Amino acid sequence: NTWWGKAWNKNLENYADYSNRISRGRSYVKMGAVLDLNIETGVVKALVQGSERKPYEIEIVIVPLSSDKWDSILKLCHHKIDSLAELMDGKFPKELEEIFTLKGKGLFPTDKEIKFSCSCYDWADMCKHVTAVLYGIGARLDDDPALFFKLRNIDFEVLLKKTIEQKMHSLLENSGKKSDRVLDDKDVFGLFGV
Repeated sequence: NTWWGKAWNKNLENYADYSNRISRGRSYVKMGAVLDLNIETGVVKALVQGSERKPYEIEIVIVPLSSDKWDSILKLCHHKIDSLAELMDGKFPKELEEIFTLKGKGLFPTDKEIKFSCSCYDWADMCKHVTAVLYGIGARLDDDPALFFKLRNIDFEVLLKKTIEQKMHSLLENSGKKSDRVLDDKDVFGLFGV
């Protein structure tokens, strides 16, 4: 599991209206009951095979991340993203994790930004079928973290561009400075026994 899937799953547990549905939804995923899972911008549609003959239809609608919130996150991330490859592999500093998961201000949807619907007869907003789909999303984010950005309607290219600009600025700023990591010629010859 990557950080993306774990953070998604931890966030979804904030919405549970009945804790027993969490464990039942998790077991549905493990049993392979999530038959179809489509992640698009702002919406996830899925089919989950329950106890009935016909699979249940689930739709999860997520409000896109507001441009104000995205701009705020980008400002907080300034000079904190060392490697986009590491970011997409789920490896990044604790301070960045805190920015991304900041309740109500981070990347993950709040309870007011996410709506669930399922064709089952359960009266809970977050039934076991919805929970299974939410855990299924977490598994998909482990495989492809870029889906998270698609789901929240976040232009990942902006993050990429900002990171490249920061790196270029840093390189240009330091280009005229002499580094103490450079060896003198005599030290190089001594190092290799020449």
